[in-house]
Amino acid sequence: MTAPEITTYDPAALRAMWYREGFYSDRTWPDVLAESCVAGAAATVVYAGTGGTQLVTTVGEIHTLARRVAAALQERGVRPGDTVAVQLPNRIEASIAYAAVLLAGAVLVPIVHIYGPNEVRFILEQSGAKVLVQLDRWRSVEYGDRVASYAGIPGLEQIVVGGGTVPAGAVGWDEFVTTAAVYTRPAVRSDDIALLIYTSGTTSAPKGVQHSHNSLLAEQWSAPQYLGSGADAVQLVSFPPGHIAGVGSVLRPLLHGQDTVYMDTWDPALAVELVTRHRVTATSGTPFHLMGMLDLGDVTGKLATLREFLIGAATVPEDLVRRAAAAGISTYRCYGSTEQPTITSGTASDPEPARLGTDGAPLPGVRVRIVDESGADVAPGDDGEVVTRGPDQFVGYRDETLNASAFTADGWMRTGDLGHLDADGRLTITDRIKDVVIRAGETISSGQLEDVLVTHPAVAEAAIVAAPDPRFGEVVAAVVVPVPGTEIDLDGIREHFAKSGLAKQKTPERLVVVDALPRTALGKIRKAELRAEHFPKGGSR
Repeated sequence: MTAPEITTYDPAALRAMWYREGFYSDRTWPDVLAESCVAGAAATVVYAGTGGTQLVTTVGEIHTLARRVAAALQERGVRPGDTVAVQLPNRIEASIAYAAVLLAGAVLVPIVHIYGPNEVRFILEQSGAKVLVQLDRWRSVEYGDRVASYAGIPGLEQIVVGGGTVPAGAVGWDEFVTTAAVYTRPAVRSDDIALLIYTSGTTSAPKGVQHSHNSLLAEQWSAPQYLGSGADAVQLVSFPPGHIAGVGSVLRPLLHGQDTVYMDTWDPALAVELVTRHRVTATSGTPFHLMGMLDLGDVTGKLATLREFLIGAATVPEDLVRRAAAAGISTYRCYGSTEQPTITSGTASDPEPARLGTDGAPLPGVRVRIVDESGADVAPGDDGEVVTRGPDQFVGYRDETLNASAFTADGWMRTGDLGHLDADGRLTITDRIKDVVIRAGETISSGQLEDVLVTHPAVAEAAIVAAPDPRFGEVVAAVVVPVPGTEIDLDGIREHFAKSGLAKQKTPERLVVVDALPRTALGKIRKAELRAEHFPKGGSR
């Protein structure tokens, strides 16, 4: 008997559908890691740090250490359903900590490693984190100095610090990896929450996106279908582990036993060296990353093994694609979000027009519709709002009041993006509805930045919009109406943001001073008009 069509937002009905279709099962992350880390134990994992230092280990060793850390978390009272926050760059501690939290049956809360203390505090408070794992310092960031400022956060019982110095009020990472505690497989279910990850979204406050064991595993099982695979496959990872793409990159070698090389900070020259040294066959990133490598000059011989480059979160200039092809690299695009990590993707073997002009086809189990303002489907080739369903779709926000607006009346997830499907079912994103800036692949909330900008004493009114940039795709631009009798410049804006505690990349990089902001009859700022007038596509002023 055919299952009834789902016509409302009904999470239980969606789960039932994905169980029927075979995308969901009763297996959890503790189950899967226990099996896959043994099967792929010999896979090599390399961590390339600042200055070219490297640590080489294996999936099997990571699993051994992760079981110890999981046992230490259990010994200290972490139970299934408790939240554990991890703020780390691409280092071995991140791989161990992510696996350990999942092995313990707790909820992993990744935090972007460059987030400032204000952003971290919000996430710790809203997530109810019981434990925070961080370094003492990384490059110029002194994480240890923040420990005292987190005192008094409700529910936060312990801060674990890796590195040479353990500040007062924290416990050392070494105590966790050398524990004698015995690991116990937790009693968790596949529909329980496994991941809580925060996205800037379109509002001032970050939104906590929840994924179950099933939805997070569904995304991981689909990965080999669009990322490089094969007996000689080696991946280079530069995405920070605090982003959804980074979470997948940390977990992928543990599940698939694939040789992987991580960079803890982006350096195009080092990336080329790593490709050569470790015979990397595939990597992913934004046009900024690809351009950085190709701009070094004649790198064709050095990139001889690099066959595939998956580009996400940005439009790709055709010239860049052709330059990559000349170096023997097949580029293709994907599309996804924190709420649904991979909605569509191309492959390295797709025809060139598809790779150049589309964001690929829906992954197995994923449905994509293009609808008009009334919710009706539009014809192929016509633009409309992109709505979707898929087994890797999130199971709801931490703040349940946000769920209703995230779905259409008939139960499809709103992406906030405009696009169209071609006759072959491939998706092309053409614009977005959401009020965000996507800088080098990171989504930045305009509202969050506007809240900071308007507190500047010389700012009467302001708006944050995206300005096109040849390297980062987009950068943050401020359009400001000054207080009468005052002067304002970009340096002053930057100084103001430096004091705000927000991450550095959220600081405005363009400034336009105007007499008034264009508004609708209801008083809403016409941001499309601001972008069109001051920051048109194709420009980088």
